[in-house]
Amino acid sequence: METLSAHAKALEEHGWSGALVGTGWGRPDTFTVATALAARTTTFQPLIAARPGYWHPANFASATATLDHLTGGRVLINIVSGKDNLAAYGDSEGDQADRYARTREFIQIVRRLWTEENVTHHGEHFSVTGSTVVPRTVVRGDRRHPRLYFGGASEAAEQVAATEADVQLFWGEPLDGIAARIERLTHLSEKLGREHPPLEFGLRITTLVRDTTEQAWADAEAKVEEMAKGAIRRDPNRHAAVGQQRLLDLAARGEVLDGNLYTAPGKFGGGGAGTTWLVGSAEDVAKSLRDYQALGITHFVLSDTPYLPEIKRQGDQLLPLLRG
Repeated sequence: METLSAHAKALEEHGWSGALVGTGWGRPDTFTVATALAARTTTFQPLIAARPGYWHPANFASATATLDHLTGGRVLINIVSGKDNLAAYGDSEGDQADRYARTREFIQIVRRLWTEENVTHHGEHFSVTGSTVVPRTVVRGDRRHPRLYFGGASEAAEQVAATEADVQLFWGEPLDGIAARIERLTHLSEKLGREHPPLEFGLRITTLVRDTTEQAWADAEAKVEEMAKGAIRRDPNRHAAVGQQRLLDLAARGEVLDGNLYTAPGKFGGGGAGTTWLVGSAEDVAKSLRDYQALGITHFVLSDTPYLPEIKRQGDQLLPLLRG
């Protein structure tokens, strides 16, 4: 508790708005962690990852609305549909199409429960009758409820994002790949008749920042060298999620793309947001993030380890370059 609280308080003190609280069976429960940290902070916004199947939509809508009410509207939500140890908590695996169809229905019901009373829905995956959530989520300006972030690169995932999510999160792909995905999702939103405000876009990526460009690359290469010593080579026949496979395939294009997007970590065990890194001085990395912003990225989830010193370093050196 003390370690996590120190991280959350450092985030507040060094210019960050909040942090992603990741989910997965065998990890601490995200809502419990988010609630504890929110109680010890004043501006910290937990971006709470949650899985349909682990949660029933009505239980989830109520838990979220309660925490949002208690914190004065600080809650953000990241809906995750990727594979997990589903059987461990009584869920069924289902194929990809089933998972994303369920996710779509989950989000639709949750939105209704946050904004309507006496909700009745009888669908393929979930059912509620005369359901009203108390207390309500915080309404402030254009904010009617917590923002819903979402990830996924498969065709099924993109259809859910285009119609139901508030923010589509991308991992660290090169600029041309991100531009193509933004264009595709924008057109898909129009084609499928999106009913919500326009879809926004975010980037979830590792940022390795040092005082100089040379020191950053020296440290990045040293980190990868250490990773390589203990790496388990990836089985080329093993199935990876579409988004993860896109990142792994980048290494074939080169070890460094767009000037400072480092693909080598993915060859030695880096996964998810750790597959590719933006490397350089604060000025180098800020320029790269501005390039993503120019494409339409308006949300950034950045990280590097060890967390506490990097919260301070990047909060003090990188974030001021991204403001204004």
